[in-house]
Amino acid sequence: MTGLNELQRNFINLFQGGFPLTERPFSNIAALLGTDEATLIPLIQQLLEDRIISRFGPFYNADRLGGAFTLAAMQVPEKDFGEVAKLVNGMDAVAHNYQREHQLNMWFVIAADQPSGIADCIAAIEQATGIRVFNFPKLREFYLGLKLHLDPDGNVDTVPMQFPELKTPYQLDIVDRRIIGVTQAGLPLDTHPYTSVARQIHSDTDDVIARMQRMLESGMIRRIGAAPNHYRLGLKANGMTVWNIADDQLQQVGQQMGALDYVSHCYERPRCLPQWPYNLFAMIHGADREQVYTKLEKMKRAFRHQQVDVLFSSSILKKTGMRIAA
Repeated sequence: MTGLNELQRNFINLFQGGFPLTERPFSNIAALLGTDEATLIPLIQQLLEDRIISRFGPFYNADRLGGAFTLAAMQVPEKDFGEVAKLVNGMDAVAHNYQREHQLNMWFVIAADQPSGIADCIAAIEQATGIRVFNFPKLREFYLGLKLHLDPDGNVDTVPMQFPELKTPYQLDIVDRRIIGVTQAGLPLDTHPYTSVARQIHSDTDDVIARMQRMLESGMIRRIGAAPNHYRLGLKANGMTVWNIADDQLQQVGQQMGALDYVSHCYERPRCLPQWPYNLFAMIHGADREQVYTKLEKMKRAFRHQQVDVLFSSSILKKTGMRIAA
């Protein structure tokens, strides 16, 4: 995508994670970007309003917070698609929903505070629609890190993210949950965002920063920063590749596939025979389908003799951040 200035590009490139936990974090990063917080804060607000970034703040990890989520799919008759999409999107537990070009044409993420919430949501959808919901929970995560790099010519591509070694998760208390409740939709865009959070939960700035630091170190917060909208930035082709990998090769292949520069998500998920033989999911993106197919061909050469398919998304039906009860 063209039209972004140097400061906007540098902000997106540098702060998809790593936003500081300090009293005046916007001032800290503004200095690194060669500007000031009075310029930077409105710039971020404008990027949000223009949907160049979809959100800004901490990204919470439901697994480590004791919640649960899954990827689900349905085969919806074309004549009923709009009505079913409206029903699925109306479920509070449904965070993302995509139409994909496949017999299983509706794919959505369900997030819940407890594992039982997943089953409850699936049962409610099946009862309301009479259509089976295929449940593909994550069995193993090989890689998750959609980071984009924008160059001055307007080109954009995915690049790998580096993650630190994590400490063991701990039991959240009521203050931690209040912090999650007021920050999971994003950080306040003001000069003292953590002070604003502290005021909302009747705490103090130092305590909020210390608690968020502890959640970050334990992986309860995956990262703090901007979420670029890859569609708006030019990655308009979204290809979910699915692979049937022999069980005794799955760990090795999953690790190698997840390490590829252009793979943003790589998970083991269960097969559902005979309808669904695939047990490894890897997401790749491109400016168009030709770029996705080029990347897929590289993968096919690297991982020979594997059954594979690619499901392109044709429309975004719902896309919101996952919500965790505070």
